[in-house]
Parts: sequence; structure tokens; C-alpha cells
Amino acid sequence: MAATIKRVLLAIVALAFAVYLGDYVALHLRHDPLGSVMVQRYYAVALKSAKTEYMRDDPRPVTCVNSMLPHGGNSPCWYLVKHPKQYVKVGSVPNKFISLP
Repeated sequence: MAATIKRVLLAIVALAFAVYLGDYVALHLRHDPLGSVMVQRYYAVALKSAKTEYMRDDPRPVTCVNSMLPHGGNSPCWYLVKHPKQYVKVGSVPNKFISLP
């Protein structure tokens, strides 16, 4: 029983590695491995009054990779096209349970 579980887990890890390696090789064989997508960022800033202020940044191009998985710290272009708005939380949410005088 334990040997079967180990084999299944090893097969899953080997399959994941093979998919990532195949995606990596396909990416480097392409003529245009990098792309660019316009992304709009919104910043959610936590205020002391337990409210959140939203600030909008100008749309800017973000470098992406034309592959199925992220590589080299860049997101896949298909993901950025599907999610052109990014939300960034700034600061922390104030604790409502502790109130100082």
C-alpha cells in the first residue's frame, strides 16, 4: 500500500516536471518568447479609521512570457490578458479588537 502511494506521488511529480520542462523548451524555441500587456494597477491603502482608500495608477505595459506557465519572474501573457486589473494591498488592516485610549 505504501509503495503504491509512493509510486503515484513520484509519477505526479515526474509529470509536473515534464510539463514544466516541455513548456520551458517550447518557450525558448519560439521566435517571440516575450510579450507585453497593458495592466491597470489599483492600490488598496488601509487607513487608521478602519477604512480603505483606493488609488489608481496609470495603465502601463507589463512584460509577459508567451507560454503556459510563468518563467523568469514573468507572468504568462494569457493570464495578464484575462486579468488586466491588478489590486495591491498597502499597509495592514487595523485590529478592531484592540483599541488604545
